[in-house]
Amino acid sequence: MSTEEPPLSRAERRRATEKRILDVARQLFGELGYDRATIRSIAKAAQVDPALVMQYFDNKENLFRQVVRLDAAESAAETADPVIAQLMAGLGVKLAGMPAPSLAMLRSMLTHPDMAAEMRETFDRQIKQVSAVMEGEDAELRAALLIMAHLGVVVGKHLLALEPLRDTRPERIIELLDPCFRTLADPTP
Repeated sequence: MSTEEPPLSRAERRRATEKRILDVARQLFGELGYDRATIRSIAKAAQVDPALVMQYFDNKENLFRQVVRLDAAESAAETADPVIAQLMAGLGVKLAGMPAPSLAMLRSMLTHPDMAAEMRETFDRQIKQVSAVMEGEDAELRAALLIMAHLGVVVGKHLLALEPLRDTRPERIIELLDPCFRTLADPTP
């Protein structure tokens, strides 16, 4: 009687490799932050070629998004609060680094009337989406506070480069904001 396990299929090996890369990326992003964790260092720690990381995830930003998305899904499973998990995942991606066009839009929304109107429509839409899945009184107001707190942190980190925000890992910022966001999402007064 043989105790040898059958070899893994190609799809199973691929999933195992992808999971190993994500586990290592989560660890390195957590330890080093987004800027200092590199595709090369993640690949080395996962014992794969950097080209394979790029093949699976296209670029560092997509890899980080996947890590944050998985963390948010785990958090949502633990807390049964997908609204907060989704907001935190989005915040994690934005804190890690925003594309130049997004930063330009944020800068110009305060000085250019057309951009202000466009951003107002975007925020109104986000507030309605979030409040639609929230329970209790003042859902729209609480959703607006959540969205604007999200915006304020991003502006403070990327546009104002406030030292405490600038020098803190996104994961730590999210960890500290989590109870505040949960309080706003809670339907009880």
